[in-house]
Amino acid sequence: MQPETLAPTPARLGGFDYLIGAIAIGLTLFQIWHGLVAELSAPVFLPIHLSWVLVLIFLVNPILARTAPPSLYLMGRMVDFICAAVSAWLGFRLSNFDYNDLSFLFDGLGSIDLYAGSVLIVLLLEATRRTVGWVMSAIAILFLAYAMLGDVLPNDFASKGFDLQEIIRFHVFSTNGVFGAPLAIAAGVVFVFVLFGALLQVTGAGQFFIDCAFAIAGRYRGGPAKASVLASAALGSISGSAIANTVTTGALTIPMMKKLGYKPEQAAGIEAAASTGGQIMPPVMGAGAFVMAQFTGLPYAEILLVSIAPAILYFFCTLLYVHLMACKLGLKGMDNVQKLAVVVKQGWHYLLPLIMITTLLLMSYSPVLVGLAGCLAIIIATYSRRATWVPFSVILAGLREGALMILPISAACATAGLVVGVVGQTGIGLQFTQALLAWSGGYLWGAFILVSLAAIVLGMGLPVTAAYIVLSVMAVPALNEFGLPILTAHLIVFWLSQTSNVTPPIALAAFAGAGIAGASPMKSAVQAFKLAFGFFLIPLMMAYSGLLWRADDSAWQFALAIAATIGLIIAFACGIEGRLFKRLGVLPRGLLLAIVALMLIEHPLVRLGGLALLLAIIMWDKKRAVTADNS
Repeated sequence: MQPETLAPTPARLGGFDYLIGAIAIGLTLFQIWHGLVAELSAPVFLPIHLSWVLVLIFLVNPILARTAPPSLYLMGRMVDFICAAVSAWLGFRLSNFDYNDLSFLFDGLGSIDLYAGSVLIVLLLEATRRTVGWVMSAIAILFLAYAMLGDVLPNDFASKGFDLQEIIRFHVFSTNGVFGAPLAIAAGVVFVFVLFGALLQVTGAGQFFIDCAFAIAGRYRGGPAKASVLASAALGSISGSAIANTVTTGALTIPMMKKLGYKPEQAAGIEAAASTGGQIMPPVMGAGAFVMAQFTGLPYAEILLVSIAPAILYFFCTLLYVHLMACKLGLKGMDNVQKLAVVVKQGWHYLLPLIMITTLLLMSYSPVLVGLAGCLAIIIATYSRRATWVPFSVILAGLREGALMILPISAACATAGLVVGVVGQTGIGLQFTQALLAWSGGYLWGAFILVSLAAIVLGMGLPVTAAYIVLSVMAVPALNEFGLPILTAHLIVFWLSQTSNVTPPIALAAFAGAGIAGASPMKSAVQAFKLAFGFFLIPLMMAYSGLLWRADDSAWQFALAIAATIGLIIAFACGIEGRLFKRLGVLPRGLLLAIVALMLIEHPLVRLGGLALLLAIIMWDKKRAVTADNS
């Protein structure tokens, strides 16, 4: 599987670097022009965007590695250029299709258009294989096969079988498949925020947030690890990719963690878990949150607001694990940590773009315009102080990186659109909902376990956004049947889908961290999965408490939900790790795990009793630790 990474470096691109750079910058300028000036219709804009993406994918990701024999490699590059040329022609053909002539709905597509649609799907699946991995393409092929052969399956799984004409017409020449909502969101909103993240990195603004994190947490026990969590919370929310965040912040934090005393696998796992958490941290929350806004029909500002408290709790969970790990290893903080006031004084102007986009998103301005305004604000902030000026070539590099970083996202979203389209065309989603209700025995906790298992399985091969899209169209209706509100169900699925970056045996963010740490990829993935267990604990509390603030909730209900979630996190982490202030025996660990169960019971007195028991255990262990230190 090829991981979703930062854009390829010039060294990887070889002699085609200038060509690819020009095409990538051209894509970025086209996106900006469309967002600010043109506002092309979807049937025109999306085929152009996708064909541009496909051209870049076939040029950047050759079919054969450079280690292949020269003659074979040259033949492979010829195939790549043919695929790129055909992709460009497909973009022209599909963007000029006459949708006003409705005859194609009654008489069928012409032979050229039928050929064009078929070739587009084949090239899209190959491009997805090259950028995301074969699993995503295989899932799409499986769903397409179901759409075509559903009439020969047993009755429990059967559907109407659709011929090639119906498949192509539905999935290419409509807004239900390839050019459906997932690609529309990736090509519109997600692109501009990925560009925003790229500009943050190349201008030095990203380094400012890392420096702030070290200034805040560096001097405390396990300082570099805690700084990694804070930096990833800030950068991951706007970088658009957990893997990109792992690579950029991990290049600094992982060596420091190793130097302080963390094992390589622990350092890689901490960075991967923290970077993955950035995808659920407002204000941007990665690509999936914008897809959620489209699927739920709710304003993005509402999703942003209800997500703040759960996101902070996730990072509290990760920080707690990091602290317990540092205590077990006997680690100390860093020396010579720069003061926060000094860091802020040097780069306070980089905070303004982030404050601006957060404010504008909360005011429900168009996300595309907000993202473009943020990109402009980053450039203005960079040139507002002489000390942070960068050459214009750096800005061009940011435009290039933004385009190359969107390639796996757009390819995955277009392919996920095929899955969503098949679900709508065949009605398999209703069958899945009925099966999930039956297998769960009618219990919400049973459905939660099944959805979690499905998320883990999907996470072994799909990037976050694609896993969320596939899981949401299948599982959200079932969760709604248990009485969960639409936003709660989507956020649960969204959180569970994040595990795709830290789930063994294919945990791409953990593998990226392992490469920097020089650690075992699988051991790093196990560490990351443990550190990211908040992705399971907090969605549980979304389902079983008022953790997601709603207008009809009282402040007391919300406060109790927050307190219960904090109690659950502390009890679970300390019970599993066997440590509070000192190592715990079997009895206190058993009590802590019992408190976890109490926090899941939706009764205020039960939860208050559990919190009181937790507080008593904490005070007892604190007194035990003080006594041991004084003796």
